[in-house]
Amino acid sequence: MGKKSMATLIAALAAGSLFTGTSTSTGAPNPQAGAAGPGARGPSPSAGASPLPGVDLDTVTIPELQARMADGSLTPSALTHAYLRRITDINPKIHAVLRTDPTALRQAAASDARHRHGATRGPLDGIPVLLKDNVNTHDMPTTAGSLALAGAPPDTDAVLVTRLRDAGAVILGKTNLSEWANFRAEKPTSGWSAVGGQTSNPYVLDRNPCGSSAGSGAALAASLSQVAIGTETDGSIVCPAGMNGVVGHKPSLGLVSRAGVVPISAEQDTAGPMARNVTDAALTLSVLAGGDASRAGGSPGSLNGLTHPGSLRGKRIGLWRLPSLGPEVDAVMTRTAEKLRAAGAEVVEVTPPHQARLAELEFPALLSEFRRDLDAYLATRHGPRNLTELIEFNRTHPAERTCFAGQELFEKALAAPPTTDPAYRAMRAELRRLSRSSIDETLRTHHLDAIASPTNPPAWTTDCARGDNDVIPSSTPAAVAGYPSLSVPAGFVDQLPVGLLLMAGDHHDAELLSLGASVEHRLDAWRAPGYLPSVGPDGSRSR
Repeated sequence: MGKKSMATLIAALAAGSLFTGTSTSTGAPNPQAGAAGPGARGPSPSAGASPLPGVDLDTVTIPELQARMADGSLTPSALTHAYLRRITDINPKIHAVLRTDPTALRQAAASDARHRHGATRGPLDGIPVLLKDNVNTHDMPTTAGSLALAGAPPDTDAVLVTRLRDAGAVILGKTNLSEWANFRAEKPTSGWSAVGGQTSNPYVLDRNPCGSSAGSGAALAASLSQVAIGTETDGSIVCPAGMNGVVGHKPSLGLVSRAGVVPISAEQDTAGPMARNVTDAALTLSVLAGGDASRAGGSPGSLNGLTHPGSLRGKRIGLWRLPSLGPEVDAVMTRTAEKLRAAGAEVVEVTPPHQARLAELEFPALLSEFRRDLDAYLATRHGPRNLTELIEFNRTHPAERTCFAGQELFEKALAAPPTTDPAYRAMRAELRRLSRSSIDETLRTHHLDAIASPTNPPAWTTDCARGDNDVIPSSTPAAVAGYPSLSVPAGFVDQLPVGLLLMAGDHHDAELLSLGASVEHRLDAWRAPGYLPSVGPDGSRSR
């Protein structure tokens, strides 16, 4: 698999290579998937209430929306209004959206005019996008979930926000997140922040949405936007995607600019697209990408699978089972392998090497990087100017301790060796070498197109006193290596979604997305959330 320019991918997507009509073979969720099968739920709470005749916000894709905008049967303003209405109706159940942009309808009206005059800017023109609230916006607060940053907005937009605006996307608002991207306390609760409270999983409301991009994942599951932006250091795009039954793509490191995103570590951090189908994620990546584009992967031929998914014949996929996630998840993986083999793929079982050593080294390295990178970011904002001042802020503001009191990771980062320390440098070099080797060796030895594993266990019950139950090793190799990963819906355990995580080699994002579209189509595992208050241990409804 040779490295090719992401510029080819961007050009092909933006030129409309995915705009092949409104066929249901686009890799989109199957509109019938929520109506059949064991445990299927009925329509979402506002089904039938959409002001968009003939448009199902749960299943419509960006190419389908753009086709309607092109023929005049839909306007960006009507689409934006529909999503704002859903936020009003549904967000009080799940607390995924922190705030909507008061200029959203004005942005949509500008897109209306561009569509009328044939002057659209690409596939995201007029498409509503939610941003995780650790992505800088000059005209809305960017808090990372912390009251310490709840004052004046940043002075400038993040680079990725500028790219979205230039592409004509409608910035719909900001999503809640795990405060400081889950890098504050040793026992945090994912989806909780002092600014936004607790985000709930739309499938079962007392269950957790996972990862720091919790609000983005939950908002997409509830169809509160067409696409959303998440960020990941290790697992925080893909785990909320898996646990909320949507698609999440962690791009190769450097493909999407980190400038203006609240950091944990420049060695691993990346923003990336989240969507309800792979096609929409790929189109969003085509706008976001612009980091080190010359190193990226992609070709027009590799995009055929996005518009015509289904050809898995001859593909070789390595299945990393991770039985530690439980027998129910392992059964989902067995069914997944059977479906992929029935579609012509070869599935072989693999165990990537070096995982214990990666787990041992990653956290100490992140502590050193966090202090360096957070101090640099805080110096650009009003509020605490460094980690020391931030720790003191939390000690003197009780509202920061209403779910969990700890800030142990802040304190450990303050005491960690600087990134100029030779021991730290050796640690990061070993992490980079072993993580890349774990994926590269596995791909090469078994002649694989991708490695697959379970993205997540069934969502655990949210509990501030206990914290998360989130030892999920599947995201770590790609996260530490800086390689791409992609989660697509795979199935359910006790009414709760489980994702399939696909990993590929360095900057092979386009090939991974193409393969992911085919896998998504064959698994056909999406269904709308049921907003159940709880479920029993056997998966039965609980009222």
